[in-house]
Amino acid sequence: MGPSWDDLRVYLAVANNGSLSGAGATLKLDPATVGRRVGRLEAALGVPLFLKSPQGYALTEAGERLLPRAEEAAQAMAYAEDAVRGQGDRLSGTVRIGAPDGCANFLLPKVLARIVSDHPELEVQLVALPRVFNLNRREADMAIAVSVPTAGRLTVQKIVDYRLILAASRDYLAETPVIGCLEDLKQHRLIGYIPEMIFDKELDYLGKIGADRPRLASNSVAVQFHMARQGAGVAVVHDFALVGDDVLVPVLPEEFSLDRSFFLIRHADDAGVRRLTRFAELLLVGIRQAMVRVRDC
Repeated sequence: MGPSWDDLRVYLAVANNGSLSGAGATLKLDPATVGRRVGRLEAALGVPLFLKSPQGYALTEAGERLLPRAEEAAQAMAYAEDAVRGQGDRLSGTVRIGAPDGCANFLLPKVLARIVSDHPELEVQLVALPRVFNLNRREADMAIAVSVPTAGRLTVQKIVDYRLILAASRDYLAETPVIGCLEDLKQHRLIGYIPEMIFDKELDYLGKIGADRPRLASNSVAVQFHMARQGAGVAVVHDFALVGDDVLVPVLPEEFSLDRSFFLIRHADDAGVRRLTRFAELLLVGIRQAMVRVRDC
């Protein structure tokens, strides 16, 4: 008896997550069941697909050879599902989107809430990570990025421009020396990324304000934002994150700002999947409308 699609689906989840627990969370299965499915697939193929180590599950040579074929099967299933569910405008099924944590924390929640409200049978999984997603390994159906990828069979669409500005809490500014120019920042605690963990050149901005290293650092821009809200210092934040916030205020907005962009990244093979294309359209419209409201504030 040959391998089943269900077991191939489990294999892909383990390959993408690197662990039984991660795959189980993705598939909503307990890790023991995931392990049994992997074992069943390995028995059917007669070869080991994974090497287990303290770091997780890594693909064997045979596992690497299977990966593109399994991805082709997954793509075929996506087309089949799209054909069955493609009646009318209602979206259903699951869509996973990866995004930088700033976008994921401060911009996407309201946008995605509106989409799932309009499409009750749709499940959206938002993965917020301060790194680049690997769509070729199917870590997500689509991803938002701050720069254009240069490798892989991907399609790229610009979503919207945004701005990075300096901000600090009112309490912090009331208790520290006045900031009248960028030079004055040398007297203040700066909050930023851990230099060794900056995953994209577009996020390497402290040098533009004359600082080499932040006094307080995190790999998460959301953590940096909340550090600033607690009065820890001055941070570089997204302009859209300040909408509705009554704790943080802009610092030197006329003297310092950085223009950046978000891009929607999709696997080229998904161009014909109507469900994903429709979701991408709704996502783009929602984000752009949200940013119009930011500009109006």
